[in-house]
Amino acid sequence: MKSWKELEPGCVILEPGSSEKFKAGGWRAFRPQWIEEHCIQCLFCWLYCPDMAVLVQDGKMVGFDYDFCKGCGVCALECPGKKVQKAIVMQPEGK
Repeated sequence: MKSWKELEPGCVILEPGSSEKFKAGGWRAFRPQWIEEHCIQCLFCWLYCPDMAVLVQDGKMVGFDYDFCKGCGVCALECPGKKVQKAIVMQPEGK
């Protein structure tokens, strides 16, 4: 597995389907935290995740694949949650 220092300039992926080879989780400064009781199962997180790091089973969000999550925060931004409480919040890595 390549580290970020060994990637092509501009992080260009030259082979189709090769994103499975690049576990971007080690680059993360923030990680999404899922608060299940606030989740309305809209799956916006899954739809908008650029890394397909949102895990879905039987049509419901069940967590994250942190090996591939780079911590971009798109899932938290798009999450409507229940009323004013979002189901996904970003936390500093390591907490």
